[in-house]
Amino acid sequence: MSSVRGYFHPKTASGASSLIPSPPWRYSGDLLTVEYRTDPARVRELLPEPLEPADEDPGAVALIWADWQSCAQSGAELLDPVLSQYKEAFAVVRCKYRGRTYSRCVHIWVDKDFAIARGLHQGYPKKLGSIHQTRPHPFGPAPRIEAGARFGATLAAADRRLAQAVVTLREPAETNGFVNGHPMAHHRWLPSIEKGKGLALDELIESGAASFEGGQPWVGDAELELFEAPTEELARLEVREPIAAYYRQVGVVWDGGRLLESGTSDAE
Repeated sequence: MSSVRGYFHPKTASGASSLIPSPPWRYSGDLLTVEYRTDPARVRELLPEPLEPADEDPGAVALIWADWQSCAQSGAELLDPVLSQYKEAFAVVRCKYRGRTYSRCVHIWVDKDFAIARGLHQGYPKKLGSIHQTRPHPFGPAPRIEAGARFGATLAAADRRLAQAVVTLREPAETNGFVNGHPMAHHRWLPSIEKGKGLALDELIESGAASFEGGQPWVGDAELELFEAPTEELARLEVREPIAAYYRQVGVVWDGGRLLESGTSDAE
């Protein structure tokens, strides 16, 4: 009897075609984070039961651009960069579950298929997009990591620009912001193959970094614009009050999560 292998589709006799390898997944990245406040009702409408708005600052949002290199445990993808390098932009809010505060990614765009596959597994609502951000460099015209350095970032999807930002660094900081500073509370959803049968997979899960290291965070100010688009709703999280902007280099390992509840939502 033949068998097929692979952590994810497509599964083959060797498993070499699988879109993603098994965890742990390791990441090195440059993050630009812009935090601001929106209408708390716009955050609430993105929280399915049993999640509730955070007790403090329920309208706080973090819009994050990330330039990643990622790999499995062996690190082999780093020597074939098309398999390791990708960019993403994502919106994070905070929520509450059984009295505990969580972060939750409510919108996210990436530019590689393997990143979408990982998101399906982790509960991130990933879609394809076009993401760009200024990279620091110690020589030439690129910005250094220093006071006054300016970084640009753009996000587009389906040929429409969704967001753009300019971040100006001011000084070293103790943190990289607070909105994305908690374990993630995500849903893993998969509709039944039978019509009218609801969800075949319906899980509320918690996940976060198995390990983390990071460079010196820098805080600054941001000019942020969001744009309407026919098939995207990021602009509903309108900017009402800026909080701060941040830059940080990080290293993260993701190695699974834990089930909080199953059969919890009314998603369609």
